[in-house]
Amino acid sequence: MLMQNHNKTPKFQLVQVEAPARLHLGFLDLNGNLGRRFGGLGLTLEGIATELEITQARSLLVEGPDTARVRAHDFAASLLETLELPPGVAIRIKRAIPDHIGLGSGTQLALAVATGLLVLYGIDMDLRKLAGLMMRGMRSGIGIGAFESGGFLVDGGNGGNDRPPPVIMQENFPDDWRVLLIFDRRGPGIHGKEEVSAFAALPEFPASQAAELCRLLLMQALPALAEQDHACFGRAIGRVQQVVGDYFSPAQSGRFSSPEVARVLAWLEAQEIHGIGQSSWGPTGFAILDSEAAGARMLQSARRRFSDRPMLHFELVRARNHGGRIDTRPDLHRGPLRAAM
Repeated sequence: MLMQNHNKTPKFQLVQVEAPARLHLGFLDLNGNLGRRFGGLGLTLEGIATELEITQARSLLVEGPDTARVRAHDFAASLLETLELPPGVAIRIKRAIPDHIGLGSGTQLALAVATGLLVLYGIDMDLRKLAGLMMRGMRSGIGIGAFESGGFLVDGGNGGNDRPPPVIMQENFPDDWRVLLIFDRRGPGIHGKEEVSAFAALPEFPASQAAELCRLLLMQALPALAEQDHACFGRAIGRVQQVVGDYFSPAQSGRFSSPEVARVLAWLEAQEIHGIGQSSWGPTGFAILDSEAAGARMLQSARRRFSDRPMLHFELVRARNHGGRIDTRPDLHRGPLRAAM
């Protein structure tokens, strides 16, 4: 067991944690012949998050939306056992990132639960180590980076060990830029065992394409971000999406997993909107706009254009240039939780 000498008495009456959603904008090296595989780009989002609070209780109690409640219970039970902590905590999930739509729901819920428990008991632990204990971030470090620092993120890929990939760059995203999110309400993207099988069935990724993606990042996307050149940044992200989306097309039946979202993205591309694509396995799509005004216009245009598609939903958000929020409240009084598990 780990950490057997820490204090087993809660340090605070209540801990509140907010963990932000993120976009996964694409992988960099799916070939891996240099010793590291995957690597990736991501962007932390404002306004969509998992938020929960944790207090001491007589047993492990969890309250919240059904799927998030079950997963949070499993995350908490596992960590409490690993750290030899008393199983007497109550977790109230106030809101949760929707599951399996490409916004990082599982990692953010796991990090919110685990961080909240550690803060409750006054335990200090490196975030990557904690994510490893929770079996999160093994393929991508973007979710960990979103929780830790926010902003635009690059991770260095998996080096063949059991540690989450390191976040090798974090950069603030321009305050003026906006992200149009395109949701398909009909169902989740690939996840779980289906995701593992999909990766296993894909062909070898050409080293030449991995080189192109890394060059796009280093010589186009990052300089454009530093200079706040929206068009250049968008072209780089769009090209990454094309290469990665076409590689995954056998697993998701096309460059994008949702035909409805793909239709919206084609419409945006025809209007010369730069920086379009799909987050992770989708089905959520995105488009990066250069201002609040441009984003608002495109949001209204999309809603009008696709008003006959009830399964489509659009939101306009900004990037979040800071990580998760943790708040301790030693004097907050609140009602009891029901025994949800």
